Amino acid sequence: MQADIQTLMDGELGNWLKDQESMRAEANKKSRDRWFYAGLASLPVLAVIWFGPFSLGMFGFALTFIVLVGIGAWGYGPIAEAKKAIKIGINSAIARELGISYDHDVTPGAEYEAARTYGLLPSCDRDSFEDRWFGSLEGHGFALYEAHLEERRGSGKNRRWVTVFRGAILNMDFGRSFHSTTLLQRKGKHKKWLGLGGRKDHVSFGGHRLDYVDQVHPDFEDVFEVWSDDQVEARVLIHPSYVEHLLALESAFNGDAVRALFRGGEVILAVESGNLFESGSMNASEDHARVAEAAEQFGAMARLALAINQTERGRAIGGAYANKASG
Repeated sequence: MQADIQTLMDGELGNWLKDQESMRAEANKKSRDRWFYAGLASLPVLAVIWFGPFSLGMFGFALTFIVLVGIGAWGYGPIAEAKKAIKIGINSAIARELGISYDHDVTPGAEYEAARTYGLLPSCDRDSFEDRWFGSLEGHGFALYEAHLEERRGSGKNRRWVTVFRGAILNMDFGRSFHSTTLLQRKGKHKKWLGLGGRKDHVSFGGHRLDYVDQVHPDFEDVFEVWSDDQVEARVLIHPSYVEHLLALESAFNGDAVRALFRGGEVILAVESGNLFESGSMNASEDHARVAEAAEQFGAMARLALAINQTERGRAIGGAYANKASG
C-alpha cells in the first residue's frame, strides 16, 4: 500500500500547500514579534534578578531559566500551530488517497489496555497519543496511532520524565476467526527469577496463563519467543517465514522490537519507531520530501500489519482446527 506522491503534489494537496504559504509567513512573523517584545519586557525582570540588591545565587539561575523557557514556548506557539495545520492537511490527503481516514487527536481503545496487560508496552506514569490512521487494509479493519509513554524517575531535584516507549500501536481484524490468545515477544523478555535457569515455561497476565510454544525454525528462535494458550493454533498464527520481513521493516523504520498479540479475533502490534508522521514544516521547499516520508512510514506500517495477517494463514487455522477436531 503506497500513495502516489507525485499525483498528490500535482493535484489538490499541492494546490492547498501553495495556499498555506501566507499562513506560514504570518506564523513566522508572529513568533518573531512575540520573542522580540517578550524579550524586551523581560529585561527589567532579569536586571532585578542579576543586579538587584539581593543575591539570589542558584535561585537566580533557576528564575532566569524559567523566564527564558517561558518566552521561548510562548513565542514558538504560532509556529507550532502552523506546523500542526500543515501536518493535518498532508496526512489527511495521504489518507484520502489510500481510501482511509486520519485524525490528529487520538483516544486509545481496548487494544491499548490489552497491549499493556500482555507486556507489549512497558509500564508508565503518563501517556500521550496522536496521528490515528484507520479504515480498511485489503478488507481488514484497522487502526494505527502513535504513542508516547513516559516514566517518572529519580528523586528531589533529579526527578525527571524518561521516555520508555515511543512508536506505533496497531490493531487489525485478522483474516479469519481464531480462538487462542497468542503472544509474540522478543527473545529473553520472560526469564526465570533473576535470569537464572533461562526462559520461563509459562507466563501469566492478569491470571491468564500462556505456555511457551516450541518452534521448529532456529532463525525464529534467535529473535522471537511465542507464548499461547493453544499450541496448535499458535504455530499457524505465527509462522517463521514472517521473521525476515519483520526485521527488514524494522531496519527500514530505524525501529526496534516489533511484538504482537493475537487475541479476540484481532492482531495487535507494537513497534518502537520514534516520532512518526511529522509532515508539517515551515519551509515549503520541504513539502514534497515530508509528504513522501509520511506516506512511506504509513505504507511500511501497513505492509508490516498485512505481512503478519495473511488471509491464507487464517484459512489454515480453520484446517488446523478441523484436523484437531477429527483427531
